[in-house]
Amino acid sequence: MSSIDDLFKKPALPSNKRKLEATRDPNEIYKAAKLASNGHAKSNGKQPAVEEDDDDDVEAGPLPPPDDDEDYGPDVPDDDEGRFFGGGVTQEESEVLDYMETQEPFSIAPEKIDSAWLRKLALNFEKKISKNAELRAKFEDEPQKFMGSEADLDADIKALSILSEHPELYKEFAKLGCVGSLVGLLAHENTDIAIDAVEIISELTDEDVEAEQEQWTSIVDAMVESDLLDLLVSNFVRFNEKNESDRSGVYHALSVLENLASQQTLAEKIGQDTTVLKWLLDRIKKKESVVTQNKQYAAEVLAILLQSSPLNRTKVTSLDAVDTLLQILSAYRKRDPSKGTEEEEFVENVFDALTCIVDEFVGKTKFIEAEGMELALIMIREGKMAKPRALRLIDHALSGPSGAESCEKLVEAAGLKVIFTLFMKKNLDSSTTEHLLGIFASLLRHLPANSSSRIRTLAKFVENDYSKITKLVSLRRGFAERVGVVEDAIRDEHRGMSAEDKEDMVDEWLGRRLDAGLFSLQTLDVILAWLVAEDDGAAGRIKTLLGERDEGLEVVKRTIVGEFRIPPYFFYAAGGRTSEEETLMRDMLSTLSQFLT
Repeated sequence: MSSIDDLFKKPALPSNKRKLEATRDPNEIYKAAKLASNGHAKSNGKQPAVEEDDDDDVEAGPLPPPDDDEDYGPDVPDDDEGRFFGGGVTQEESEVLDYMETQEPFSIAPEKIDSAWLRKLALNFEKKISKNAELRAKFEDEPQKFMGSEADLDADIKALSILSEHPELYKEFAKLGCVGSLVGLLAHENTDIAIDAVEIISELTDEDVEAEQEQWTSIVDAMVESDLLDLLVSNFVRFNEKNESDRSGVYHALSVLENLASQQTLAEKIGQDTTVLKWLLDRIKKKESVVTQNKQYAAEVLAILLQSSPLNRTKVTSLDAVDTLLQILSAYRKRDPSKGTEEEEFVENVFDALTCIVDEFVGKTKFIEAEGMELALIMIREGKMAKPRALRLIDHALSGPSGAESCEKLVEAAGLKVIFTLFMKKNLDSSTTEHLLGIFASLLRHLPANSSSRIRTLAKFVENDYSKITKLVSLRRGFAERVGVVEDAIRDEHRGMSAEDKEDMVDEWLGRRLDAGLFSLQTLDVILAWLVAEDDGAAGRIKTLLGERDEGLEVVKRTIVGEFRIPPYFFYAAGGRTSEEETLMRDMLSTLSQFLT
């Protein structure tokens, strides 16, 4: 059976190809032309149908130019500027054009897009699918006989794009069964048809479509029920990205996954399909001289799936994802990707994916086993673009109730010097400061009492005449001032507001406090509380520094017990907390507050 690709190959030119007709001699043409009475050559060298009498008195050649005042009548083009300069429009045509200019322009009524239109569209769409399938089955070995139906089907698939502008028709489109037919085309023998179908599915489910949640869910549920995910995976396997159209198909398939991942239940459904996650991992580790758009997009979709669900993070860890991601990032220990390129976004997405994984207990364990802590510390010491991302990665690896092992590993890998050296640098940005404070809080929380690792950590805080504690208190003043300004403004807004209005403003007020630095302020005060409880010398220095502003340990206590009527920083951690974890947190903060009395 001939393939369609073979039919479209450039054929070999036959040896007896037709050549252009020879040009006739101009003199012969001129001599053969007969002049009509009005001076125009009519026969073009052909024998006229009616022979004219020879007239020896007729002067050969064109007529002389007319006099300027000679009237040629309405059929002669109006040429005020001479030959080749006029508009070539007769007087009668000119009058018609003048009349048309005075009339209102024609308006074509747009086609009404409603249920009736949709049913007609759906019927034609189903007919084209059936006709193509029938012709393919009947003329399996003669593709030229079903190519026309394939072109018609291609046009009808693309026509479905208009539905993205009318999401109110999504429910009915799903009820008509067309969604299943559209998804089924992903398995079409012609990859071009499958690519068109993927692109339309991407358009219909895109976040830019102004669809209500119920409308979007109706069409997406129908797609998923029609085995959309399995068919997408099968196309990932059969598309050859060396071909431009197939690269486009992979891109749109990734777009569909991204669209579906906007819902956590769908993201988990995608993530529990090992084939999808494995393909994404294989795709991002594929060697390329220049990082392509699809490689970057695969990393982005992986990061989105991992951000959406703890189940996905656990599942991908079982596929040796930590090793894969660390191997990719190891190439950027000292080398930075070019700014504004696909490679830069790719590295960012790989960091995001790995950071999500280490939020889970099993991810932290794999991270330590794969020597991820050592790599991250090297990046903080020697990297540029990778430095802040590696710091965030360590912060997440140490955080949470299962961060004790990571804290021990940081100290063991000589990470204290790296972290505290960075902390003492001037002009740190807010993000770097926040992550450093998070690391300090995790170390003080998780390192066992009286252990060598804890003693080494406390020694870092008190060395060099308590310089680290001095900087901590200095940072606290800045955060407290900014949060205080916002708190005063919120207090003013409280006056005259009803209880219902205050309830409506809770989220907005919280956001403003956090933007001002409440998270960092709470973290700082927990660190100071730990230091007061652990070391008398540190407690004395903290009291002295706070006393410079006529403050005492009570300002620290008010923050960690919830001065702003919201839980302390621990409860903002990603993924939420169980009731048992919340109880442990509150007990710890309550105990620390006793040292601040």
